[in-house]
Amino acid sequence: MTEMDTMEKQVEQTSFELTTSRQLQSWLRAEQASLVFTTYQVGKVFMLGTNTDGTIHVTERTFPRCMGLGTSRDRNTFWMSSLFQLWRFDNSLVSGLYKDYDSVYLPQAAYTTGDLDIHDIIVNEEGRPVFVNTLFSCLSTISESHSFRPLWKPPFISRLLPEDRCHLNGLAERDGKPRYVTMVGPSDVSDGWRTHRSGGGLVMDIETNSVVCEGLSMPHSPRWYKGRLYVLEAGTGYFGEIDLETKAFRRIAFCPGFLRGLDFVGNYAVAGISGVRKNKTFSGLPLDDNLRQANTEPRCGLQIINLDTGAAEHWVRLEGIVDELYDVKVLAGIRRPLLIGTKKDEIRTMISIEENPLFQ
Repeated sequence: MTEMDTMEKQVEQTSFELTTSRQLQSWLRAEQASLVFTTYQVGKVFMLGTNTDGTIHVTERTFPRCMGLGTSRDRNTFWMSSLFQLWRFDNSLVSGLYKDYDSVYLPQAAYTTGDLDIHDIIVNEEGRPVFVNTLFSCLSTISESHSFRPLWKPPFISRLLPEDRCHLNGLAERDGKPRYVTMVGPSDVSDGWRTHRSGGGLVMDIETNSVVCEGLSMPHSPRWYKGRLYVLEAGTGYFGEIDLETKAFRRIAFCPGFLRGLDFVGNYAVAGISGVRKNKTFSGLPLDDNLRQANTEPRCGLQIINLDTGAAEHWVRLEGIVDELYDVKVLAGIRRPLLIGTKKDEIRTMISIEENPLFQ
């Protein structure tokens, strides 16, 4: 089978190309889901769903340095971080279809935070975003009058200063509350995490301020799913699970790239992989040896992993100038989403009316 035989869909742009595995559209239809993912490298957010004829449909919009994504439980709202703002997108389609789209996400609000290097986001049980404020080494939420309101910091962080001391990056919710975080290293000095890249990574329980796993290489994207805590060990390329009793990391699957971004649907994990930057931050990691042993080059895209077998049954790849992703979310129950951006005129005509019984 040639490479072109495996490509079901190709979306060509002026500077990058998106391809998918041949059966991805069948999998999306079976799971009744679509995907949204970000690349800060070129400031793009993608929505990937299926058309009525079963082919892949892709929407992409431009936002500067878009990174973290957080979705509400009903998937009608999601939040996204950009260079100096935190955006809220709401599904304005109450019922029916709009040009065969079963959801239309509009940017309804943007909070100006400044450049906090916001990473992961969750939406808590009150519907408010809680985000990883990487620059200030803490968890935060939005403020109506300031850049942010701090909520929690690691116990070894002595002060809130814009120094990215431990590279706090990942956040998992449990029962509607922020619960687990990942960081590259337990440092309390400016940029000190860089000396801990290979084996200083931690997963912490913010409820107890305790370490639930240590000795990891650049862990990212902790997620609680069906009673289990999953983590991406970006510095090795392994997707795995944390045993909360033994505090050990159990490897499930090797993914050929630097791992960031994780979500689930049914019996599958959707993990983001990126190419490896040729600089001190990304070089010299165990991932380099693991890629050589697998006789492969790092890729950029999504790996869709069967949780029972660890097999990457489906995939999405980006080639060209895009070789780094940050986050991915599954939009369960949504087949063909449309994302409205701020750069084109379409936003001027997307007008909806909230129901009011006085006018019925």
